[in-house]
Amino acid sequence: MSTQPTTWFITGASSGYGLALARYALGRGYNVVATARSLAKLEWLAASAPDRVLTQTLDVTRSSDAVAAVEAAIARFGRIDVLINNAGYAIIGAVEETSDAEFRTQMDTNFFGALAVTRAALPHFRARKGGAIVNVSSMGGQMSFAGCGAYSASKFALEGMSEALAHELAPFGIRVMIVEPGALRTNFSTPGAIKQMPVMPAYQDIVGSMRALMDDMDGKQDGDPAKAARALDLALQADNPPLRLQVGIDAIGAVRAHAEHLLSDLAAWEKVGADIRVEPDAPANAWQAPLDRATRDVA
Repeated sequence: MSTQPTTWFITGASSGYGLALARYALGRGYNVVATARSLAKLEWLAASAPDRVLTQTLDVTRSSDAVAAVEAAIARFGRIDVLINNAGYAIIGAVEETSDAEFRTQMDTNFFGALAVTRAALPHFRARKGGAIVNVSSMGGQMSFAGCGAYSASKFALEGMSEALAHELAPFGIRVMIVEPGALRTNFSTPGAIKQMPVMPAYQDIVGSMRALMDDMDGKQDGDPAKAARALDLALQADNPPLRLQVGIDAIGAVRAHAEHLLSDLAAWEKVGADIRVEPDAPANAWQAPLDRATRDVA
């Protein structure tokens, strides 16, 4: 009796980590639904395994694209086993250098895009009572750095949504995992790939080091995207997969240091933070009295 191959649905599959995931999945004998804004960039991938690859146009900022791609995937392969929300990009610029429009566009792709694709697939996953949703975040989804405010804001939002989703979907047998890669040797930081905000002189030195790091990093990253794809799959196959998977020594070290700093602050300020309890003999509406006095004083 034959077993149906696992089907991975990958957004942003035409380059970077998404492409590495698609190649890895094909190497494992999986079916792949490879999506991107441009089908032309996926033609060679489809030709490499036409019986196991479905390519679909998907601009994640268009919810109609997401619905159509999910329906096409199910029509072709019968089901989706793993949805990988990978599509995204980065902005470098101080918060003050980054316009509202740029912040919103960053959120539209990195957060609302993943949300739209997830929502399109959820009825299918719930009906199956199984499957997995993998949201590709970043170590910048756990912490941030000067110049990364917009990018980290989008990834923090993605992680918050994903954590809630994990609780909501567990009763249906659906797993949710957040992947936090460090620097992978992809085209993520090639010249022009990262959107640079106009430089304000006041932030030249503060954000300049991050801009320089991104420029210097290209082609020198320690992380192998193919191995990062394998790490994701190994975690998914575990009996008890993690909610968050850090991928890369840099990501592991940075997240550990951030967590240790958080715990250190928690311990140092625990007494101050905890010393806010309402006194046992205080009336239930004690909080209202200062407001009443303030209102009378203003009147």
